[in-house]
Amino acid sequence: MNYNLAIFDLDGTILNTIEDLTDALNYSLDKHGYAKRTLNDVLRFVGNGVRRLIVCGITKDMQIDVTEEEINKVYETFTAYYKIHCMDKTKPYEGIHSLIHQLRDSECMVAVLSNKDDYAVQMLCDKYFADMFDIVMGSRQNIRRKPYPDALIEILHLAKIKRDSISNQKDKNNIKAIYIGDSEVDIQTADNADIDQIIVDWGFRDRAYLKQCGAKRIVSKPEEIYNIIMGI
Repeated sequence: MNYNLAIFDLDGTILNTIEDLTDALNYSLDKHGYAKRTLNDVLRFVGNGVRRLIVCGITKDMQIDVTEEEINKVYETFTAYYKIHCMDKTKPYEGIHSLIHQLRDSECMVAVLSNKDDYAVQMLCDKYFADMFDIVMGSRQNIRRKPYPDALIEILHLAKIKRDSISNQKDKNNIKAIYIGDSEVDIQTADNADIDQIIVDWGFRDRAYLKQCGAKRIVSKPEEIYNIIMGI
């Protein structure tokens, strides 16, 4: 086994959430008098958290001065709507459940790290991956979001604690992690944390763009991730 901890991004990596994100953004924009955005627009906007998504939704390609107060109003509307509708159209990517089960069966720890607000990350993982991940972490106020390495480093710390609690785990103190994502933010996060990366091309960015952003290893199927982690 090359790695004993696999840390996954959420949106665009293990879950296709783009339609629900688009619906939530457009509901919120429309309610506050802003123009709606296309799904392709939202594909470009996602990756840096909900507040950044909202700012892009309001201002991208438009000459609009927007106050922090107005951003907060749209954010509150988005949050209230998304809590109810975050599972309307969202679904796991094909092969992801099998991949996670295979990794766990091979005694590889698995975690989720997302820039999505933590409440939504917890809800979605409970719904689609109940009891499958060892650690689940979304955006929290006291930890800087990706591409800062802070949250990734926190997961490494939590993983060591969990492995320490397993008395019969071989090399329990040796955490060798790899980060799996689908965007330029994920590439930067892995680089900033100085850990290996796998970037998938089935998510919210295309392969050519990922190469331009410096992706070191791009895969097209979940089984490729398993093979890399296992050293097959």
